[in-house]
Amino acid sequence: SQLFIGGTASRQKGFRGCIRSLRLNGITLDLEDRARITPGVQAGCPGHCSTYGSLCQNFGRCEEGKKSFSCNCGSSAYTGAFCDEDVSVSFKSETSIRYYFEDETAVKPNRSIISDMTSRAESISLSFRTSQSPALLLYVSSYLREYLALVLNEQDELEVRYKMDSSKDAEILKSKVKNFSNQQLHSVSISRVAEGVTLQIGKHDKEDFNLTSDIEFNGMKSLILGRVHNSLEVNPELAQLSSLGFTGCLSAVLFNSISPVKAALLHPDTSPVAITGPLVRSSCGSTSVNPYAAETTRHLSDQSGSERTGQPLANAIRRDSALIGGLIAVVIFGIVSALVILARFLYRRRGTCQNQEVKKQRDNPGLAFTNKTSSQNGLAESQKEYFI
Repeated sequence: SQLFIGGTASRQKGFRGCIRSLRLNGITLDLEDRARITPGVQAGCPGHCSTYGSLCQNFGRCEEGKKSFSCNCGSSAYTGAFCDEDVSVSFKSETSIRYYFEDETAVKPNRSIISDMTSRAESISLSFRTSQSPALLLYVSSYLREYLALVLNEQDELEVRYKMDSSKDAEILKSKVKNFSNQQLHSVSISRVAEGVTLQIGKHDKEDFNLTSDIEFNGMKSLILGRVHNSLEVNPELAQLSSLGFTGCLSAVLFNSISPVKAALLHPDTSPVAITGPLVRSSCGSTSVNPYAAETTRHLSDQSGSERTGQPLANAIRRDSALIGGLIAVVIFGIVSALVILARFLYRRRGTCQNQEVKKQRDNPGLAFTNKTSSQNGLAESQKEYFI
């Protein structure tokens, strides 16, 4: 069967206006994609998102509601009403988070699964604090013995290692930035398209690299944060490093549109994640320079397990508007009160001066008479005539 929106197949007497937030049997229909390929229909009705959509941060997507809007944080490493609440984890040496790209029930994956998990581009971002060096921050394994790894080497330098050809050695892309194991928060962003790789660390300049071996990462299996407990799935050159684990903080981890830390903390029962060792949620990913921020932690059992996404934000905007209006009213009232007090002071001061002048005249009547006589004498003098 077909679903017609805004008209029929004959397109007679169709609907003219804006339709958004259409739900059918509890499912939200994506009308914008269909609008882009339908003649006479334009995508993008003006609504709440056109005004307040910028409030959704960190790749959060604004979604229109009937009377408000909400931020969908599904593709963000953050959570909260505006996708601005950091999700951080403090790692011990034995802690591990593994995110599976495919169902692990298939012991021997077929060729179609491997081809589906082939990547020509990746986008990775994360923040970390640690005093450990060397350390393995992130490891992406493959069914074909290929891998992608983010490593702190013994010289306290950051390396991105790509092995996309099992018959060749891994290519090591080394950043010029140093001193990472100083318990400060470092943000890392990696972007690859084909053979081109861009690495940016904090506010430092971007660094560009080119791969020479291959441009396809084939048969991606899983993403691992922390210690790799199964040494057989780690490439031999990383086996010793992976056995050390990672001690420190990982925050806002995003691999393409996957956030393994958020999945492990907020949706452990419904996400394809496996957790080994103690997992502790922390505020260590905040921008504070306090190196002991990682000590302020809360155990996973204290969390509600639900992510606050998609909640209406109209009330928050109204509260902000009411607060601003109240502040303006207080300022205006203060200015008016000051003007009234100043006017009253000036009026009383003027009355005091007049009373003092009248009192002086009463206390010195001779002065008034003298002034009057002097004025009369002056007038008489002016009226005299002289004859020569």
